[in-house]
Amino acid sequence: MLILFHLCHHYLNEDQMEDENNFPQWDELIPDALGLIFSSLPLQEVLTIIPSVCKSWRKAVTGPYCWQEIDIEQWSNRCQPNHLDQMLRMLITSSSGSLRKLCVSGLQNDTIFSFITENAGSLQALQLPRSEMSDSIVEQTAGRLSTITFLDLSYCGKVGARALEAIGKHCKLLVTLCRNMHPLNAAGKLSQDDEANAIAATMPRLKRLEMAYHLISTGSVLNILSGCPQLEFLDLRGCWDVKLDNQFLEEKLTKLKVLGPLVMDYYEMDEWDDCSDYSHSFEYLAREFEMGDYDDYDIYDEMWHNEGRLEELELRFYEGNGEDS
Repeated sequence: MLILFHLCHHYLNEDQMEDENNFPQWDELIPDALGLIFSSLPLQEVLTIIPSVCKSWRKAVTGPYCWQEIDIEQWSNRCQPNHLDQMLRMLITSSSGSLRKLCVSGLQNDTIFSFITENAGSLQALQLPRSEMSDSIVEQTAGRLSTITFLDLSYCGKVGARALEAIGKHCKLLVTLCRNMHPLNAAGKLSQDDEANAIAATMPRLKRLEMAYHLISTGSVLNILSGCPQLEFLDLRGCWDVKLDNQFLEEKLTKLKVLGPLVMDYYEMDEWDDCSDYSHSFEYLAREFEMGDYDDYDIYDEMWHNEGRLEELELRFYEGNGEDS
């Protein structure tokens, strides 16, 4: 990426260009083409290095072209909650209603979930593992998620049957649901058959369903098999009370692949403990993205070593950008 950055700077620097016709016109590429290219780069580079190259590249980054698919799951696992909310609001707003895919972990409140649904008009894939939104907010906003085909609510402890039923009623295009749980999430619960039955009653188009480590019975799984006739894959790892007849599955459900229940997983608790740590990898994202003077290119080599704090920065895009690049 740094090589690309310096090459583009060379091509676009008028003082170094003797004959502009000898060089590719990088600054004239259409924004959606630029967005497609930039979307494959790491987020930190899209927000810091790319905007410094030229006006058209900065315009592409601050427009919706780069943000039709937003994947900040790895970063969100370690960031502080208020920083996560700010980043999501910034990126989703920049998508201008064109957001198709969102991957983020650890939403901490109903407000940010509601904000996501308000901007979900084009959303097809939504991954929100380890999030804390409630049943009630999902019930209230599920109607805004009618276009999604893929949904991941794994390890979301406050979401239950009510939310799943609302999703099933409103999200008629849903074909994949991930609702895996950690073994510790089942502690103190008698049964989660209500979740399985809600899925069976409202999600007939499902092709892939993951319900690892749920306290569900054989009867509720049979309800799913009956209510979801297009199902091709069912993850039942750790659902120890489920007893399925292999001969029945082989004869009656030839297209269905079942994983579990008797599959032993190994959970590394240290991995979960690490989720409470805060990452400083994005400490300088916003400030570099908002800088108006890009003469000193060495700053990009130094910025990741600075110990500044993210709360001192503003997570927002250029305001009124475009006049001075």
